[in-house]
Amino acid sequence: MASNTSASRELSRDKSLAQGSHIPNGSMNTQTEKPTDYSSHGVTDNDIFLLPGSDFQLLGLLTAIAALVRLFRIYQPSSVVFDEVHFGGFASKYIKGRFFMDVHPPLAKLLLTLAGWLAGFDGEFDFKDIGKDYVEPGVPYVAMRMLPAIMGVMTVPMIFLTLKAVGCKTMTATMGAGLLIFENGLLTQSRLILLDSPLIVFTAFTALAWTCFTNQHEQGPLKAFDASWWFWLATTGLGLGATVSVKWVGLFTIAWVGSLTVVQLWVLIGDTKTITPRLWAKHFLARVFCLIIIPMTFYMALFAIHFICLVNPGDGDGFMSSEFQATLNSKQMQDVPADVVLGSRVSIRHHNTHGGYLHSHNHMYPTGSKQQQITLYPHKDENNAWLLENQTQPEGADGPIMGLKAWDDLPPTKIQDGTVLRLHHIVTSRRLHSHDVRPPVSEADWQNEISAYGYEGFEGDANDFFRVEIVKSMSDGAAAKTHLRTIETKFRLIHIMTGCAVFSHKVKLPDWGFDQQEVTCAKQGTLPNSIWYVEQNEHPQLGPDSEKVNYKNPGFLGKFWELQKVMWTTNAGLVESHAWDSRPPSWPILRRGINFWGKDNRQIYLIGNPVIWYSSTLAIGIYFLFKGLSVLRWQRGYKDYDNVNFKRFDYEIGTSVLGWAFHYFPFFLMQRQLFLHHYFPALYFAIMTLCQIYDFGANRIATLGLKERPGIGRSGVAALLAASIVAFTLYAPLSYGNPWTQDACNKVKLFETWDFDCSTFHTDLSKYDVPSANAGNAAKTGAPSVPQYVEAGKQKASQDPNVTPKASSDEQVVHQEEKVEYRDQDGNLLDESQVAELEGNVSFSTKYETRTRIIDAGGNEIGDASAGAEGFAPPHPDVDREPETAGQHQEDDKREHPATASPDDDISKEKSVEKADDGKPRPASEPKDATQ
Repeated sequence: MASNTSASRELSRDKSLAQGSHIPNGSMNTQTEKPTDYSSHGVTDNDIFLLPGSDFQLLGLLTAIAALVRLFRIYQPSSVVFDEVHFGGFASKYIKGRFFMDVHPPLAKLLLTLAGWLAGFDGEFDFKDIGKDYVEPGVPYVAMRMLPAIMGVMTVPMIFLTLKAVGCKTMTATMGAGLLIFENGLLTQSRLILLDSPLIVFTAFTALAWTCFTNQHEQGPLKAFDASWWFWLATTGLGLGATVSVKWVGLFTIAWVGSLTVVQLWVLIGDTKTITPRLWAKHFLARVFCLIIIPMTFYMALFAIHFICLVNPGDGDGFMSSEFQATLNSKQMQDVPADVVLGSRVSIRHHNTHGGYLHSHNHMYPTGSKQQQITLYPHKDENNAWLLENQTQPEGADGPIMGLKAWDDLPPTKIQDGTVLRLHHIVTSRRLHSHDVRPPVSEADWQNEISAYGYEGFEGDANDFFRVEIVKSMSDGAAAKTHLRTIETKFRLIHIMTGCAVFSHKVKLPDWGFDQQEVTCAKQGTLPNSIWYVEQNEHPQLGPDSEKVNYKNPGFLGKFWELQKVMWTTNAGLVESHAWDSRPPSWPILRRGINFWGKDNRQIYLIGNPVIWYSSTLAIGIYFLFKGLSVLRWQRGYKDYDNVNFKRFDYEIGTSVLGWAFHYFPFFLMQRQLFLHHYFPALYFAIMTLCQIYDFGANRIATLGLKERPGIGRSGVAALLAASIVAFTLYAPLSYGNPWTQDACNKVKLFETWDFDCSTFHTDLSKYDVPSANAGNAAKTGAPSVPQYVEAGKQKASQDPNVTPKASSDEQVVHQEEKVEYRDQDGNLLDESQVAELEGNVSFSTKYETRTRIIDAGGNEIGDASAGAEGFAPPHPDVDREPETAGQHQEDDKREHPATASPDDDISKEKSVEKADDGKPRPASEPKDATQ
């Protein structure tokens, strides 16, 4: 039986070869007869494991060159640089086990943590400030930077092997590898503790695996379900799981593979000779398992590791629900009495924003009634404790029983739906109170101020009365729908006199309110923002035998799904403009870069290699032109697709262009902040497209005449690589942060929109050898010198770390310059004629920029030693927006000034109450307001 099967397979193989479906080892079949099964016409066997030894030797050489380029001076700067503030900080939190919230999945952050831990990082360094020195505290930052750098190096063999897998010549694969090596933007991103390099290498790995699987699939039934076929299909699934586990941009990669999978299955349906319904179902289920089950399992497993590592409370737990928080160490709550009764001491928690507990402290509103503040506070604290009182005090033998213990000896009286209560703040002896006065921050007509009013022994007034309104649809259990039960009952507090509901939203109070979340009484408040529930409940009559409740453990799936929703909501809320953002139309033409870092007359500015960038964009345009003409010719009846090279050109290059489109066009639908580096995955596919088009022209299309003249093709590769290396060298100082001169900088500044500051650099390289006045701090490099915008007349004092320091009184001001510029919303400079056209049609807002340059007696610019080297890193618009506290909070902390947190200040504040920060400068550089 075995010999008959073998003979049958050999007979089928001979038949397939005779039909011209494929020839192994990369040899093109010269016959034009189309295959009769689902094999692709003109396909070759491009198994990368069967490449000649010379190809692997060349690949090793290219990888070594990539390592030299990527790792050159990776130790500089020796201080925290832009996004390292956040992604390095995540490593500290992983090692300490402190929970944080980030909009990106955990794979790359876990790998960065592993690299640091293996190098001896103990998590004590907090990466808090840009410019914070790595050397003195002994942070293994080089080891942590090595991880993304090595991943950047690995993209080089990835693209080489992928181009070989699609049938390109070794010369073309070398060209693709060289273009990746000398692409300045990819180089810059891969030398720092960032997530983009892992994202790109996993995208490249997925593209390689899928290309190899496609080559197996196109060779027809003989290759289906053999070991190599399964290996590459499963590897594609692992690649998809890894890519989406770094950033959700990996969803675009999934869409690319998914669309091509649909095409394959559609082709299989059309093969009625060899594909039975049962065999088609086998193909379908194999792809479901490898391309859906494997990626999902991988993705979820990473979050399981994420939860195992982060077991302690952290700044990010304010984003999460109470049930989620209860799973963290020291956040776990003991069972509490279920029934809430008159006289209960309770803590009341807001349901929607997860902002924390109804809170008061002995500080007054500066405006309005100037009564005691009511806020939302995210930590457990004695100032969260309230006593639930009836409208009147209970009667005793000698009259009303006064004091906090008035109900302690009385039989418990359940609080029913509709009960009118007074809420007595235990610490300050004031009652929750509202009146027809506008709140200090949310001054809308539908908002009333809510305060704490009274004193010990004061009976209060009618403005202290609130009616309990149980929201039955949100309460858990029949009993919770009729009377107040701890945790289970969701209710509103309706002010009797005005009809408004106690309300909170994602608006923070200013400094006088310790940045805690605002609480008001809203007449038209949305239902979710006016929902509350009781978390802690104590009463002397509710003893150990009373019914107890606690939070339900959400389990892994519950925590996983909740975190996905929080990540999605936070990511979608990043809609504010940014000084260095850009929109998708500008990316393929490299209109603008991103300022990363600047210090000591050096600068790191993210900009691509213009030769590579524009060549790849041109290649995309060429394919679209080809596709448009081919469709028109097909409609007119031309038989272009009968030509095997024409058909292979359309499919092979179309696959890469489709990858480019899936990683580019979805950004047009996004209203969130976007930056140049979001184009990098698309750029990878654009470079692939450029190489494939060149390979067809030089090696496969005989009518062009280059196939018979290989020397011309090799010369073209050499010329393109030489031009790329020259351009790379010209812009390398911006990639590495190397010394540069103003003249050299100005000569290569092709467009005004390339807004790196050439005046940052010295006029002569020899000046970099002159010791500066702050040479003692040479190792401490800081935040980039960038514009700092403030409102007119409201510039903060120079001690603000975000404001450029002014010269001290004993320094001579040798020159002052004033200049007026007009720019559009994208930061583009407008000339006088453009301004004249816009006048009367648009409104202009005024922003002031102050720059101070300190020079020594010889006229050489020096750093500002008085200000210090370190800069403050404002919140990252993509990563965690963790609640900020005034100090490290401890549950037993009885300080007079309470700490604060806002659990979700990423999401846009309600426009009706949004306030500008007086005099607070807008972060004006990518390192300070880092991006995804």
